[in-house]
Amino acid sequence: MPITPQEASKQARELCSLAPIVPVLVVDDVANAKPLAQALIKGGLPALEVTLRTPVALDVIREMSQVEGGVVGVGSLVTPADVEAAVEAGATFGVSPGATPKLLDAAEAIGLPMLPGVASASEAMALLERGYDMLKFFPAEDAGGAPALKSIGGPLAQISFCPTGGVNPKNAMSYLSLPNVVCAGGSWVAPKDLVAAGDWAAIEALASEASKFNAG
Repeated sequence: MPITPQEASKQARELCSLAPIVPVLVVDDVANAKPLAQALIKGGLPALEVTLRTPVALDVIREMSQVEGGVVGVGSLVTPADVEAAVEAGATFGVSPGATPKLLDAAEAIGLPMLPGVASASEAMALLERGYDMLKFFPAEDAGGAPALKSIGGPLAQISFCPTGGVNPKNAMSYLSLPNVVCAGGSWVAPKDLVAAGDWAAIEALASEASKFNAG
């Protein structure tokens, strides 16, 4: 079913409110999909962003979508074809590094809630004009970090953000303490070495620690 930008943004905001951190996942082996999702969800991080950065990403989404208690989305959306493939695989929300009219048209037509990426006030204003008021700030650290996001929040207080890109345990609270930040995206909760080793207990522990951050 088609979705309006306003409804897409509302649903994205609800997903972002599930936990302070959204794991940004790059998964190379489908066999790790379910146990990884289970560890993150058990640790208190139910919204999972599987990036389209590996050949098996769509299969990973299919596997993770079967894990109870999770909400599985797709990251690194760039084209309308990406949107269609992700929805077919079971993704329930989308995240993009930036935003184009064609990408948003495709997501709205197929009914996929989107968290479109911006790196500037002008980009944020353009998306607000379309109806999106819940956005991804990317690449967060390279785009000016928490100070930049705080400054943008002055004149654009009606927009909320999920900063992603360079967010880690040491700087996460500098973002999450801002009134215009609902959650942050981070990859540190699922480091490649722990995933490769199948150390799900350690990943659950990292997720548990991240789930205790408080968003402003």
